[in-house]
Amino acid sequence: MRLLSNGNSWRRGTSVALFASALMLAGCAVGPKYRRPQAEVPTVYKEAGNWKTAQPNEQNLGGNWWEIFQDAKLNALEQQVTVSNQNLKAAEAQYRQASALVRINRADYFPTLSVAPNASRNKNSSNTPPANALSNGRTLTDIQLPFEVSYEVDAWGRIRSNVAASRADAQASAADLAAVNLSMHAQLATFYFEARSLDAQERLLNSTVAQFEQALQLNQTRYEGGVGSEVEVEQAKTQLETTRAQAVDIGVQRAQFEHAVATLIGKPASSFTLPPLPLTAPPPAIPVGLPSELLERRPDIASAERQMAAANARIGVAKAAYYPILNLTGVGGFESGSISNLLTGPSALWAFGGAAVETLFDGGKRRAASTQATAAYDQSVAMYRGTVLTGFQQVEDNLAALRILENEAKTQNIAVVAAQKSLDLSVQRYEGGVTSYLEVTVAQSAALSNEVTAVNILGRRMVAAVQLIQAVGGGWDSSSIPKNPEKLASTSAPASVSK
Repeated sequence: MRLLSNGNSWRRGTSVALFASALMLAGCAVGPKYRRPQAEVPTVYKEAGNWKTAQPNEQNLGGNWWEIFQDAKLNALEQQVTVSNQNLKAAEAQYRQASALVRINRADYFPTLSVAPNASRNKNSSNTPPANALSNGRTLTDIQLPFEVSYEVDAWGRIRSNVAASRADAQASAADLAAVNLSMHAQLATFYFEARSLDAQERLLNSTVAQFEQALQLNQTRYEGGVGSEVEVEQAKTQLETTRAQAVDIGVQRAQFEHAVATLIGKPASSFTLPPLPLTAPPPAIPVGLPSELLERRPDIASAERQMAAANARIGVAKAAYYPILNLTGVGGFESGSISNLLTGPSALWAFGGAAVETLFDGGKRRAASTQATAAYDQSVAMYRGTVLTGFQQVEDNLAALRILENEAKTQNIAVVAAQKSLDLSVQRYEGGVTSYLEVTVAQSAALSNEVTAVNILGRRMVAAVQLIQAVGGGWDSSSIPKNPEKLASTSAPASVSK
């Protein structure tokens, strides 16, 4: 198509007026202003009770919260999670996608400039009607170098709302990355302490097996000397082999936890070994803070809040669809029949104009879109409040677990001492010929059972401590969410969520 120069002063005045009106309308925006909905927050944690709290200098968990356990092996493994965990890498890539999407939507703030150079050479027929036309039989060359610019005036805030929604989505993605980071580190600590608890059980069972081997040898000696009976020998053998089987069975779960740790640190299970290290020390005091701080400390709550903001902004996008779309367009460039004078003043051309497009009938499509956006926002509010409630539940659950298990451990230790004393008395009675070996085996079973229970309680306390740290956010804070995620480097993630 041939581009024509337009120098009409009336058209120029109309275009300027249209442009000025568009700039005035650009300050308008439709849609609700975002206000964070209220969520019910308790004043204190009910289950804290008299459970020991952290000392003042321990109130901040920090980014490397696992260091509170003072376990060098755990610290080394956790660092490998930060570097090599594949779920964490996937979450980081998802965050970069969300950040890039903000930049894509922000591009609509600016005009689009394009160039479409073209050249053609045509020979007209000499017999083309009308017969006396000057162009008949002539060969014409047309060279064009047009630059086109188009710009959508954000009169009703559609672009601004779209950018706000994508920015809130990116911030939610940053919080999701922090949540995955916290979850992966917590999983590793959980599996690590589960494995160490099994190591403690295995050590206990192996030491008990050694004792039972001595008891079997004693009964065989007594039987061969005519003092004891074969029944007592078989009872001792049964007790020994049963305990030996329990020690072997622990290897199944122990291997599974070892393999799970390997996956979390990004290594094949076949090439990773977790050396045995029996669990001995109880968990440290965990700083939990105040309930009012939880909304800013849990990344899943922060993500749900940002998703609410995104849903609110999309209501503005849906409302803006009721208003006309204002577009400004302009064309300028050069056109000539010869390349030699293409870039000269007489070859210049330009055109400028604007258009408003309004949908008159869409069968209720815009109304349905507005209803859908409002419902999506209501859903996000419900999910946010549900996430808050779940957060408080998890804190209370693990506070209760730690408090109750601590009391149970004290009671269980008393039971362990009593069972051992009962076993010692039964052995004395058996050696004195007062009772049969059956009484000894019963006492042995009770003593072993109580010791295993004590070890299990210690392992559960460590796991509950890790879960409590996860429930209170692991030292994370919502202030680490970037205000403008689109300004980050394309290959980087927020430093606060990648630690």
